[in-house]
Amino acid sequence: MKGRVIKSTGSWYTVLTDDMAILECRMKGNIRLKGSRSTNPIAVGDIVAYELEAKTEQGVINAIEERKNYIIRKSINLSKKSHVLAANVDHVYIMATVSNPRTPFGFIDRMLVTAEAYGIPASVIFNKKDAWNDKDILLAEEMISTYQTVGYETDAISALNEADMETIKSKLWGKVSLLIGHSGTGKSTLINMLNKDLKIKTAATSIAHLQGKHTTTFAEMHPVGVDTFIIDTPGIREFGLIDMNKQELGHYFPEIRAKMNECRFNNCLHMNEPGCAIKEAVENNEIPFTRFRSYISMMEGETEEVFD
Repeated sequence: MKGRVIKSTGSWYTVLTDDMAILECRMKGNIRLKGSRSTNPIAVGDIVAYELEAKTEQGVINAIEERKNYIIRKSINLSKKSHVLAANVDHVYIMATVSNPRTPFGFIDRMLVTAEAYGIPASVIFNKKDAWNDKDILLAEEMISTYQTVGYETDAISALNEADMETIKSKLWGKVSLLIGHSGTGKSTLINMLNKDLKIKTAATSIAHLQGKHTTTFAEMHPVGVDTFIIDTPGIREFGLIDMNKQELGHYFPEIRAKMNECRFNNCLHMNEPGCAIKEAVENNEIPFTRFRSYISMMEGETEEVFD
């Protein structure tokens, strides 16, 4: 029997079976993905095979189907390990806010690079536009222009606005989408609006730190329509990149990838090399400076995303 993992709490997994029943399962002890160094061998979105235990009416997962893709982040406590956020994802949506709390360019860029690295289309949703003041509007226009210029689709919404939610829902339709962002950006509010039967817990933004409060503890997949699911993730304050070497990083920035063949040297890292077409493009405002700054930060191995 097969099903899809819709929630993981570390030792137990909630599985949506092929006949749309909900089953609590544990993992058979010897399951490990080949070559995986992740802290969680089974992730939300995995298609698994399971068998029923007659005595407990619970399931035992004994196999994981090959993933079409997955997206990971560096484990917080184990620097050499990774944590799989979700598997078998059709689209990544990065939830951002320009204030209360402010999402830095750096965080968005790290998420976009990660999605590029794992071959998953990505977009940016700027939430809370109903609360923007004049300063917020100017920053939002700058950020939206930056990401549209380099080829990413963006949406400016209020998760409390029905019309905005209909627009977002039409884009999600028929897909498994991953929603990721800082705490306090309104991810849970958005999902509640997409499926009003869910009533996911939400919390006000922390006044002291303007970083939001964590209301989602574990990644969880929610239905929002026929064959349409959205994966809610815990609010992330730091996002470490893994499995990328310096030579390949530029390939995950579409605007750098498009011009790197114009550099004088084919192994140019766009740092201090002469004849670098990327640095020239930044100086000519053909590549946004904030994006290039993110690239440099990643090249230098910075693990924090809190730069603006």
